[in-house]
Amino acid sequence: MTDRAALLRCMVIGDIIGKPGRLAIGNHLADLRAELDLDMVVANGENVAAGAGLTPSLSEELLGHGIDVITSGNHIWDKREIYEYLDSGRPVLRPLNYPDAAPGRGWLVHELPDGEHVAVLNAMGRVFMNQLDSPFEAIDALLDGAAEPLPPIRILDFHCEITSEKNAMGWFLDGRVSAVVGSHTHVPTADARVLPKGTAYVSDIGMTGPRDSIIGFSLETVLPRFLTHLPTRFQVADGPVSFNAVVVTVERATGRATAIDQVQRLFEV
Repeated sequence: MTDRAALLRCMVIGDIIGKPGRLAIGNHLADLRAELDLDMVVANGENVAAGAGLTPSLSEELLGHGIDVITSGNHIWDKREIYEYLDSGRPVLRPLNYPDAAPGRGWLVHELPDGEHVAVLNAMGRVFMNQLDSPFEAIDALLDGAAEPLPPIRILDFHCEITSEKNAMGWFLDGRVSAVVGSHTHVPTADARVLPKGTAYVSDIGMTGPRDSIIGFSLETVLPRFLTHLPTRFQVADGPVSFNAVVVTVERATGRATAIDQVQRLFEV
């Protein structure tokens, strides 16, 4: 049996949707950290501000509730006030494969209270999404060309539309990062496992948002778009919140994952 001190347990929370998702984090994350014996928490925060975008104040709220690093995706740009904040040094990421001229950064090294260092990476897929630089080439260049080698523990949030592109990234990075976890579709997939060379993988974590919804948004504001093809303004739904996350267990010395466990809870908020 491996000594617990030799392992790091990191929870990655799926896309947090609006006020219901924030309330679930605020009301339950502290208890989950204790219950699941977590060392670190990463969460995707690009849908926190009324379902689209992130603001500095909401970022600080999430960090204050015990999230260590916030990742994002294509909606990170929806609130203009986040642009300057992304350059402030706070632990909030935008996808790595945006042009260098874009505000913010796509990776960081987070130091835990026990002195452990963990690299958190954020990249975005290209199929049915913005035509950015190749996420494969961007991550490859980072892993091979960083001024200082990244620490062994490396967690990637791959914000991506289709499962085949996510699958490809998992295999591309197997043995080179500790985890490749997918976000963006808001629907959890049933394929969590550790790949042969020690990389934990899941195609999509799912969301932390209203259960009785269409990917977090009210039926009344989403269904008409499918029925009439006319534009509608989406609104975040209410009701019980589905909390979706994964816990990745990693060997501190090697960065190899030993387990990935899905966490699915239903919270009243």
